[in-house]
Amino acid sequence: MFDNPKPNEIYICRVYDAPIAVVWDAWTDTEKVAQWWGPRGFTLTTHSKELRPGGFWNYTMHGPDGTDYPNRTVYHEVTPRRKLVYDHGATADRAPLFRVTVLFSENDGKTTMEMTMALATAEQAAATRKFVKEAGGNATWDRLAEFLEKQNSSRDLFVINRSFEASKEVVFSMWTDPGHFVKWLPPAGFEMEILEGEIVPGSSIFFRTSNNKDVTMYAKMSYQAIQSPDFLVYEQAFCNEHGEPGHHPSLPIWPSTILTTIRFFDEGPHGSRVNVNWEPCGKFTAAEVKAFLNLRSSMTQGWNGSFDKLEAILPVG
Repeated sequence: MFDNPKPNEIYICRVYDAPIAVVWDAWTDTEKVAQWWGPRGFTLTTHSKELRPGGFWNYTMHGPDGTDYPNRTVYHEVTPRRKLVYDHGATADRAPLFRVTVLFSENDGKTTMEMTMALATAEQAAATRKFVKEAGGNATWDRLAEFLEKQNSSRDLFVINRSFEASKEVVFSMWTDPGHFVKWLPPAGFEMEILEGEIVPGSSIFFRTSNNKDVTMYAKMSYQAIQSPDFLVYEQAFCNEHGEPGHHPSLPIWPSTILTTIRFFDEGPHGSRVNVNWEPCGKFTAAEVKAFLNLRSSMTQGWNGSFDKLEAILPVG
């Protein structure tokens, strides 16, 4: 696996729980790609597509604010279920922004997608990396995971990934050491206090988050599995101040319990990536699932805000 890009390259790796044929179809079928391509809140219209060397994919991305973003992709290599090479970001009057190489491989029914975006200079790569992060472009690959899972099992997931310049052992400790945990997980402007419990399998923590003004929330995390430094699984449910089952304080329709699965991966020589899956569990209604799905953009913003705080307190080196 290639995970040490050149200074002028941006590298992304994801593993999807689906066979390579299914992932390839999600990439190349225009009806399927329209269901996940682009940042959250964006939609896609394909005008024409020729999946062959020298062929073009002409499409328009529609932003949530109504702005249209035309794109003309030209394919250089097309090896079915193995490889795509194309230029991205061109329009009728603009040259491509960068060249993309995507490699697909399968192991035990799961597909690894490795993508390299090559730009002219390291400075352009850094600027593009910053732009993609700020525009929410990395959510594209989370949306693909959600789409594939919905196809495969009909499960409704929220997925988010985030890369950090720290080992997975260090990042894992930030999720399981209460002294670290309370500093970064709460939403921006909120503080968190663990009232009782401990972070061990079979146990739970009862905690309070507050903006010290007009909003105070209580919740429990019940830990099902913790394996250092690779994953942890817990159920999260809102409570009242006595620890009794409650509801989201500002969302009258919302699943009572969310199952959270977090996986930690090595990424590059010194970095790591966190993969978070959220899904309703236990008893829930169709209306609650709909509310959950409709707020995936807000969940992305909330998690990224927490991840920004985590990034700020990670030890350097």
